[in-house]
Amino acid sequence: MTDLDLRPAEECRYDLVSLGEVMLRLDPGEGRVRTARSFTVWEGGGEYNVARGLRRCFGLRTAVLTALAENPVGRLVEDFILQGGVDTAHIRWIPDDGVGRTVRNGLNFTERGFGLRGAVGVPDRGHTAASQMRPGDIDWDALFGEQGVRWLHTGGIYAALSESTADVAAEAMQAARRHGTVVSYDLNYRPSLWKAIGGQPRAREVNRRLAPLVDVMLGNEEDFTACLGFEVPGTSSDLSHLEVAGFEAMIDEATSTYRNLRVVATTLRTVRSATVNDWGAVGWTRGSGFVEATLRASVEILDRVGGGDSFASGLIYGLLTERSLGEALEYGAAHGALAMTTPGDTSMATLAEVEALVAGGNARVQR
Repeated sequence: MTDLDLRPAEECRYDLVSLGEVMLRLDPGEGRVRTARSFTVWEGGGEYNVARGLRRCFGLRTAVLTALAENPVGRLVEDFILQGGVDTAHIRWIPDDGVGRTVRNGLNFTERGFGLRGAVGVPDRGHTAASQMRPGDIDWDALFGEQGVRWLHTGGIYAALSESTADVAAEAMQAARRHGTVVSYDLNYRPSLWKAIGGQPRAREVNRRLAPLVDVMLGNEEDFTACLGFEVPGTSSDLSHLEVAGFEAMIDEATSTYRNLRVVATTLRTVRSATVNDWGAVGWTRGSGFVEATLRASVEILDRVGGGDSFASGLIYGLLTERSLGEALEYGAAHGALAMTTPGDTSMATLAEVEALVAGGNARVQR
């Protein structure tokens, strides 16, 4: 058990809502963006992926808080969200100006990578509807108070989209805390989002402002360093006990600085190649201290994008169902590993598959 004070499920319409942007991902499959003649289209977004994973894999009640331009592309994004079972009632629809001068829907061209060629993302998300959200756009008290939400998830991708989105995130987090809703935040540092607006110093300024509003902080070693300035001592190219000790030192510093944090969790990844990674996780609560998930060496990967989001959804599922931190980490690490075996940002795993992997299952043919 953790020290999270969860609202009763029967008093809430939603188990979790995510605040963030949902984009169309254009995937050239085994090819390259610059030479592609066709693309497979998916939906995706760091914060949204968590809500979708919790709905589709774990069967919880989720919704997405975002904005889309009212045109066929926006409705295509909505159609994907509907297929994922995530409630669309809180999407803000912004009138289209005809050519996208004032408002657009975001696109993300993403190569999966293979072997020595790493994954590549080329986002096209300027002037998007989600980036133009402002404080006051959403009646937070009606959502968190009247309808009821057990958990709010948002993160550093959404906070980086514009000056106003960081303010919207702060407003949402403050309202959630007023109503007893647990707040999780995935640091999710993306250099491309920050480079034109102040780079890493600006990222640290924004994330340090939001960190005091967080109950559950997620990220990886790069995120904690880039977004909050906490170095990970003793790291190496392998997920050794020395490296885990370095993460423990970093988390100890972070939780001493931000006493509001109740859970901190980070994925551990050693990149052997684009298609072979070592994969694990470590987490912390004040009650349990530091806990490691099962380390899976040489995990074969089809598409690594969204693995961290699927880790987050599995972890949150474990915490929402009041499992121990160790169990929650195992659900997160297993779900993240499975999500990286299929294409697209979002998970195609089932709860039965996650539980089988947690229990030590393998890849034998199921007949």
